Amino acid sequence: MSGNIILDDEAKTDDALGTYPDQKTIEQRLESGFFLLDKGAGPTSHQVAAWVRDMLKLPRLGHGGTLDPFATGVLPLMSGKAMRLTKQILEHNKTYIAVFQFKNEVDQEALGEVMEQLTGRIYNVPPEISAVRVQVRTRKIHDFTLLDQSAKRIVARIRCEAGTYIRTMARDMGLLLDQTVDLKELRREDSGRFGLNDCVQLHEIADAIWLWKECNEGEALLRMLHPTEKLLAGLPRIVVKDSAVAALAHGAPLLRPGLVSIPDNLSSGQNVLVTSIKGEAVCFVKVNTDSKSISTLEKGEIGRPSAVLMNDDVYPRRW
Repeated sequence: MSGNIILDDEAKTDDALGTYPDQKTIEQRLESGFFLLDKGAGPTSHQVAAWVRDMLKLPRLGHGGTLDPFATGVLPLMSGKAMRLTKQILEHNKTYIAVFQFKNEVDQEALGEVMEQLTGRIYNVPPEISAVRVQVRTRKIHDFTLLDQSAKRIVARIRCEAGTYIRTMARDMGLLLDQTVDLKELRREDSGRFGLNDCVQLHEIADAIWLWKECNEGEALLRMLHPTEKLLAGLPRIVVKDSAVAALAHGAPLLRPGLVSIPDNLSSGQNVLVTSIKGEAVCFVKVNTDSKSISTLEKGEIGRPSAVLMNDDVYPRRW
């Protein structure tokens, strides 16, 4: 199990600068934050993102992980600088509950064999209706579990690598069973560490926005609109001093004197989250050396920002 190396145990933060993530205002969260939506059946992921964007009068608002119009479940909606983290969201494992309809009654033993064949590393070619270019690729199916079965229909839970097409799995089941298999219903139970219990409905977001805009009551919206840092919880991180935050926000390299702590298992070339002492997400940095070497240095460049998440006017320039 990895830990942290403390490089400056006397470093302090000025409470007059920046904001602890859980104390961020609605305006600050709109600049970099996210909703966790339980998407309903009917609209596309793009449509629901556009509806929320328009309600908030934002220039842009994106989503993390497309769901087909008929599919429901966990859909992160990203605001402001949080949109730069879409790649991280898309790479999370996902879990789905799927309903498959068979043309003919399926034998229990044959079904079990097919589900076993479709577990592990499998070919998963995007369906023709997908916006993704059709090409041969593989995805890992961590778990394919039968939950319920009737004569011509099954309900299954699928825990899989990001980017897996469940509709393609239905097609492949049909090929292996020599009959047509249709995906009738699909619900995303979780995306990474976020599940349905963390989500809200679209009408709840609409109500919360109305209360904030029309009645100046923002409590409901604050509960639904999360700071970016919650999205990044659990990632290894480099903590830096207040004096280093502004420089990094302007795109300057990360220097050894600005460090407070580092993960003890960094490797050269790794892309690592950098936070302030308060826990604010500052940027991602691609480090140019490892933890052992960093801990022996007194000065020098450690890495350069690959994605800046903090505005450059939050902490004052000190150079």
